[in-house]
Amino acid sequence: MAKRTTPLTNTEVKQAKAKDKQYKLSDGDGLQLRVMPNGSKQWLLDYIKPINKKRTSMTFGKYPEVSLAEARKKRVAARELLAKDIDPKEFKDDKHREQLLSASNTFKSVATDWFAIKKTTIAENTAKSLWRKFENHVFPKLGHRPIDKILAPEAIEALKPLAAKGNLETTGKIIGHLNNIMTHAVNTGILHHNPLSGIRSAFQTPKVTNMATIRPNELGQLMKDISYASIKLVTRCLIEWQLHTMTRPSESAKAEWSEIDLENKLWVIPAERMKMRLEHKVPLSPQAIEILERLKPVSGDRQHLFPSYNNHHTHCNTESANKALGRMGYKNRLVAHGLRALASTTLNEQGHDPDVIEAALAHVDKNGVRRVYNRAEYIERRRVLMCWWSQHIEDAASGKTSIEDNLKHLKVI
Repeated sequence: MAKRTTPLTNTEVKQAKAKDKQYKLSDGDGLQLRVMPNGSKQWLLDYIKPINKKRTSMTFGKYPEVSLAEARKKRVAARELLAKDIDPKEFKDDKHREQLLSASNTFKSVATDWFAIKKTTIAENTAKSLWRKFENHVFPKLGHRPIDKILAPEAIEALKPLAAKGNLETTGKIIGHLNNIMTHAVNTGILHHNPLSGIRSAFQTPKVTNMATIRPNELGQLMKDISYASIKLVTRCLIEWQLHTMTRPSESAKAEWSEIDLENKLWVIPAERMKMRLEHKVPLSPQAIEILERLKPVSGDRQHLFPSYNNHHTHCNTESANKALGRMGYKNRLVAHGLRALASTTLNEQGHDPDVIEAALAHVDKNGVRRVYNRAEYIERRRVLMCWWSQHIEDAASGKTSIEDNLKHLKVI
């Protein structure tokens, strides 16, 4: 008959004295109290590993931090795992690793990893704006949290103050980025699923507002207002340059002389400054080249076409054109970005090829094959388009523009 072990009592555990050598007191079912020569006591569980059937042991902690009753609870839990052929020590180690990984994978750390990749695909200003939104509205409440602990209610609560202020568009953008970060965590094995996939429904949908712009028949008045406006020459040239080249405000404001190819009458904007991170070539019309001639005495010996008024070593403020248009009486009627919409509307209304217009605006075709074809084939057609547009601007400025004139130009194309 197998020897029956008498369970320990609290008194026996408490009064167990140190000896010259360590020894063990058994409580049964593998649970033992190890008493060290220095008097410290530790709980152990002896068991047989379910896979290779080798004898081993695991610790449950020190006495009196772990009482006899608590040690017995740990034994029961370990025996339940063994009954399922799960090694309790390996299970405990796996849990510990998961906890360490969870603690190191805070939302901010994962977001930082995601952003390191994201910022290579977007313009520098867009990247800075994105990260600023997280620093202001997300990290203060969620940044320190293990990403696997963040659930929908917590994320919604974090964004409610922003939405309550009416900043629904910003809230929507942040929600999109939150989901992208969670998807990144899933794809890299940190999470099993995205718990924030449906939080957009917890907020109102922002009303879509287009960039303020004017109608094509108001172009003549705009050119007259620009000519009479009390603004610096660089700012005047910036507005006209952006209008003639159909580029975005930041692309124009940061233009560099090294990007200008006068021999081929091209402005080559590097990929890192473009919204879609693709190099963009802008055919320069005679009117655009004339603007360059006006700028040469001012900034021809500097890096940027449109230098800052306060620091000639850098470019002008990307909001310079916007502010100038506001002072000219166009506040809430026309923004600098709206000059692109003005060009697009005019060109489409006058029957120009929509694909050529989209290429001129640096809009990326979702069809990859057609996108490559368009970029390769449309440059000469865009040159004709840009010359037509610049001539149309010049005619509008002199009051010559009419539908008949436009149709006459169109027949030439």
